[in-house]
Formats: sequence, structure tokens, C-alpha cells
Amino acid sequence: MDQRPIGVFDSGLGGLTAVAELTRLLPGEDIIYFGDTGRVPYGGRSRETLLKYARQDVAFLRTFDLKAIVIACGTVSTTAMEELAAESPIPIVGVVEPAARQAAQCTKNGKIGLIGTQASIRSRAYERCIARINPEVQVLAQACPLLVPLVENGRIHPGDVVVETVCAEYLQPLREAGVDTLVLGCTHYPLLASVIGRFMGPEVALVSAGAEGARAAAGLLRTSGALAGDRTAGHCRYFVSDSVSGFSQLASLFLQRDVSAAVTQIDISLY
Repeated sequence: MDQRPIGVFDSGLGGLTAVAELTRLLPGEDIIYFGDTGRVPYGGRSRETLLKYARQDVAFLRTFDLKAIVIACGTVSTTAMEELAAESPIPIVGVVEPAARQAAQCTKNGKIGLIGTQASIRSRAYERCIARINPEVQVLAQACPLLVPLVENGRIHPGDVVVETVCAEYLQPLREAGVDTLVLGCTHYPLLASVIGRFMGPEVALVSAGAEGARAAAGLLRTSGALAGDRTAGHCRYFVSDSVSGFSQLASLFLQRDVSAAVTQIDISLY
């Protein structure tokens, strides 16, 4: 047994999609979450800036005695995963390979859609990973730079004309191309799953990068004998680099429980 917590980080609240899956799969685990809400979104940043931010995020999490870190950020996973993994003495799990593997297994017609931030799409990390799994699969990628700010501002519900219009503009080419699987390559996007799913139609499978990363981390901890044991419920602590109140409200809505007492603001520039 290993009672140490699992660290999770993202540019904002999108990584809560990974937290939700981790708590579902491993309810006895303690989780330390950091959302870099003061610098969200990451998607339009240069690779050098992303690596700097990611190293600071990891450095903060490493102030806790962790047993693993989940990079619940598609942008960081596509641009800085190798460096972070090489620099870390504990396992680091990203979202790209698990989501790519799941998408390659899901597709029946060999056409996979991919939506992500500008940095993620520019990296072509998903295309390379899917090509290694099945070189016959066609990947159609679409950058969606407006979606993260919309999610961070709580614009996630069906019937919201703004988010529905933006999603339709981004997704129309993928629907017309006939993709049967869509990778939500930013961990914010599953918060829009109802809007995205309704537009794409029930025949299109949605693959959540955050959830797949969480499943990969859970599998790694199981196989390495690093689970916390038979505790009935672990504890989650949340840290942000900007306003506590805005994050607490949206996080409580998404996780379906009040997390306000467990959220703390920190100065990420110190790390």
C-alpha cells in the first residue's frame, strides 16, 4: 500500500475531468489538484513558455510527497511531456497516448476527429501517436481556441447560443468529413460534452483525454502495487493561482459536491 496522494494539474478547471474519473476509479486515493487559473489558457503560448509554466506546476505539486502526477492538460501533454517525465523521480502520466489508443480502438470507419488548443494541434502529437497504433487511420484536426475561455467562464450548457454557435463553427468540418470518433484533446472540452455530442450526433464516439489519462494512471498504480488500500474515501485538496471563488463555484457544479472549503490560492511564481 502507498498512502501518498496523487498530484494532478491543468491550466484551469479542465483537469477536474481527470479528478472526477480518478475518484470514480480509485475512491480511496487522496488527490492534490493545481489549476493555474491565473495564466489560463495555455493553448496560445509558445513552447518555451509552456515548459516554464509546466515546470512550475510540477515544482509546486512536488512540495507534497506524491506517488504520481497526472498532467491533466492536453497542451502540456503534447508539448512538454518528455521533458517533464525525464526530470521527475516519480511517474508522470499524460493524456495523449491513452486518448490516442482509445480513439484508435473506437473508430470503425478509420476517420478520427481531433479538437484541441492551438498548441496541441500544432504539435501533431496525437497524429503521431495514432499513426504508431494504426497507420491506416485518418486524423482530422481542428484547433478550438475559444472553447477554454468559454468553459472557464461557465458557458458549458446546452441552449447557450454563444457556446453552441462556437462549437458548431469548429465542428462542422469534422461532421461533414464523416468522423465516427472525436477526441476531446483538451481536458476542458468534456465539460462541453453535451453540446458537442448533440451537434456531432449519437453515432460519433467522444473520447475524453482527461478521463483516459486518469484511467492510465489508475492502471499504472494498480500494476505497481501503489494503491492506498481499502480506505472508503480519500480526500481532495485544490489549489489555484487566481480567484478561489470563481473556481470553487464551477468546480462544485461540475463535481456535484461543495469543494469551496478545500480550495486555496497560491503564488505559482514562487516555484
